[in-house]
Amino acid sequence: MTCEAAVLVLEDGTRYLGQAYGARGQRLGEVVFATGMTGYQETITDPSYVGQIVVMTAPHIGNTGVNDEDPESSRIWVSGFVVRDASRVVSNYRANGSLDDQLTEQSIVGISGVDTRAITRRLRDSGSMRGGIFSGTDAELSHEEQLTAVKDTAQMTGRSLSSKVSTAETYVVDAIGESIGRLAVLDLGVKTSTLNYLAERGFEVHVLPQTVSFDEMLAIEPVAVFYSNGPGDPSASDAHVALLTEVLKKGLPFFGICFGNQLLGRALGYGTYKLPFGHRGINQPVIDVNTLRTEITSHNHGFAVDAPVGEISQSPAGFGRVEVSHVNLNDNVVEGLRALDVPAFSVQYHPEAASGPHDANYLFDRFRDLVLENAKDSK
Repeated sequence: MTCEAAVLVLEDGTRYLGQAYGARGQRLGEVVFATGMTGYQETITDPSYVGQIVVMTAPHIGNTGVNDEDPESSRIWVSGFVVRDASRVVSNYRANGSLDDQLTEQSIVGISGVDTRAITRRLRDSGSMRGGIFSGTDAELSHEEQLTAVKDTAQMTGRSLSSKVSTAETYVVDAIGESIGRLAVLDLGVKTSTLNYLAERGFEVHVLPQTVSFDEMLAIEPVAVFYSNGPGDPSASDAHVALLTEVLKKGLPFFGICFGNQLLGRALGYGTYKLPFGHRGINQPVIDVNTLRTEITSHNHGFAVDAPVGEISQSPAGFGRVEVSHVNLNDNVVEGLRALDVPAFSVQYHPEAASGPHDANYLFDRFRDLVLENAKDSK
């Protein structure tokens, strides 16, 4: 079989030559790396990766194929996909197709046969950069034309992307077992496993479009509110912050993950900022400052909350005392917030952790307990 040429071009002019993988053409976006050794199917179907070209640090990708059970949404969301050794043979009893074929079917342009460790080191040292994958006839463009296309791509900073991934209409996931009430989930790019875990805790999960108003949210008579993960810059999501501010004023219990953590930070009055290369993968060590328990957690974020670590601070927005509840042990980044005077908390990582690890799954139980305690206190 003849290999077709492809090239990955970074905005600093660095070029990596490889072979075409998946669909042919040109795809542009922010180039980031994900460190998970498993779970490539969950990674590419995570809506938080909209606008990004994902470099997999694990060298061998595609050997277990794809199946209908593991996707985190209805489609692949990554803008492009970069791997070192793309398996051409599928060997798993659960597989019903190959990754290569699925990338092609969904028009995802990829590249294989490149030194992903070298790319990762480049991004780690210089920070995430805009980039492009060029294959097919686009691989024949001049170096200058390819680099110009990359530099014309929008920066991730300042981009609001929730509208690209959110549901257009409300839908309901029934509670498993006895229902404890309706949960309003703001879909900013929610993952299927998150909804399943919430339903398993007895919530009747109402998944709402990201355009929902506070009155429309209250119309379902929720016992609590949940903000999901999602793509984009939290500083560009003023409407979602304003909605959450109303939720906090109303006293509804709140739980947010990933993007939801950043938006809680903003609603409480703290700032957010872009990380040099972000946290992406399933092996990030995080410490719970109250229990001193270290959790290995799943991450996918390029922004973080700017809040004081190691002390209880006053919410600049007037919601009382706030503590940073979880901290990343690699770089001391804020990984969780807990409001002490209103019923709200959040974490920067993904406790649903499809493909693992499941150290943080207890947070769904913590949320259920918070809701039940709040209901008892309000009687």
